Amino acid sequence: MSTITSNPAVPAPAFSSIQVPDLVGVVEAQLQDAILSGRIAPGERIVEAELARQMGVSRAPVREAARRLESLGLLVSRPRHGFAVRTVSAKQVSDLYDVRIQLELLGAALACQHASDADLAALDARVDDMVARAETLPSAERVALDLDFHFTISALSGNHYLHRLFDNMQTEVRMFLALSEGSYGDLKLLAESHRPIAHALARRDVEAVQHALRFHLEDAKAHAAGLFRT
Repeated sequence: MSTITSNPAVPAPAFSSIQVPDLVGVVEAQLQDAILSGRIAPGERIVEAELARQMGVSRAPVREAARRLESLGLLVSRPRHGFAVRTVSAKQVSDLYDVRIQLELLGAALACQHASDADLAALDARVDDMVARAETLPSAERVALDLDFHFTISALSGNHYLHRLFDNMQTEVRMFLALSEGSYGDLKLLAESHRPIAHALARRDVEAVQHALRFHLEDAKAHAAGLFRT
């Protein structure tokens, strides 16, 4: 009579797998936040060894993060001097805003045609939130809310290519917004300046929304350009 022997149980692994975080991504996010918030000023050199020491990492992820931020237009590389925060001229600000204004005017007109009533009504609620929190939020969060308002309009346009173009501009726009926010005296008034845009969109009034947007963005352009040398 034959007997059936079972295979011995495979022992459970002694250790669980280690989930390695995206170290370069973490360094990149912290460095980008420091640049966009103005804690590292335009023209300031990125000292890899010092950043690595402060973050408790080697220099390799700092260097790779700097390369990524160079591709986004926030850093520039200098032979034998490493990386530095990109300096900005009034003309560069003007050029960016000229393109941004045309994109947003088209996006708003398309949003009047394609966005749902609920989506357009939600924009007014966003303005309420921006105004209510204008004086209590940290600057970086105020800037994020401001940019998200405009980003939402581009998304509501229903035009994938327009939305992608606006998305590609976001990093530089965020930098200019962060650096220029301090030039506004009344933060609640700055938040409230989005209201005419939201109201015109809710009425699907293309002429009114484009007028309100142009006024709002030309003012932002003037504030940003005034901070930088020509």
